[in-house]
Amino acid sequence: MTIITTGSAAGAWRPDVYSFAPTDAVPQAAILQATTVSGVVDGDAPSVRAAYINDDTAQFTAEGAEIPEGDPQLAKVLVHTAKITQLVRVSSEQWGQPSTATQFSQSVARALVRRADIAFLAEHAPTAPAVAPVAGLANTAGLVDGGAVSGNLDALIDLVAELEENLATPSHIVVSPTTWAALRRLKVGGQGVNESLLGAGTTDAAPMLLSLPVLTNIAVPAGVGFVVDRNAIVSAVGPVRVANSEHEFFSSDSVAVRATWRIGHAVVRPERIGKFTIAA
Repeated sequence: MTIITTGSAAGAWRPDVYSFAPTDAVPQAAILQATTVSGVVDGDAPSVRAAYINDDTAQFTAEGAEIPEGDPQLAKVLVHTAKITQLVRVSSEQWGQPSTATQFSQSVARALVRRADIAFLAEHAPTAPAVAPVAGLANTAGLVDGGAVSGNLDALIDLVAELEENLATPSHIVVSPTTWAALRRLKVGGQGVNESLLGAGTTDAAPMLLSLPVLTNIAVPAGVGFVVDRNAIVSAVGPVRVANSEHEFFSSDSVAVRATWRIGHAVVRPERIGKFTIAA
């Protein structure tokens, strides 16, 4: 008796699923740049239990004296994830055209990154009993409010200092393109001076502010910026999966292209993340 298996079946009967590491497929996603990736889960129900330690204080002890026992607190945070998806329907004739598959893969990658950035930076908190997608940074409670930046960088300087007082190690400043433009329009003080406070900006090798890398992202609400310590945010990021099938839309002689990416994050220490505003 002959057993029908995927090994002997024609390719149309066993459509492939392609899986890519997110750092290769969508490296520009903000969640990959501004968080600490702690694990991978598959499914809406499972979550990542990310462990961290609340440090105890150290002390001086005299030679030969009994050293007091420390009591660091072992803690955890749940990282809930949700799946970003896109399904594209393409006629067989179009699918067979040169470069169509490549262009569609690039389009799908851009769509996944765009939705992931909105989720990480601006997503509204889910309505109970839903737990994902979780609130983005713009809607996360407990962030340090740095107030408004106006005329100079004093408020931002004070915000970074306050975060460092909270034991943060700021790694990025994340702003929208318009907010970055507003920061770059700040002028050096003085009568009749029209020099940008951040420099001319015509030969920037990489955007920097207060010695921190600047990430510009259109998902950040206008007039808002974040000072981020990536170690204060943990995330769960799965592989980017892409599959195509000739059967889903068989009656119309079309090809289905499906892409999925599961992500989630949790702010472990909100007192180490700052938020500021700037006037238009």
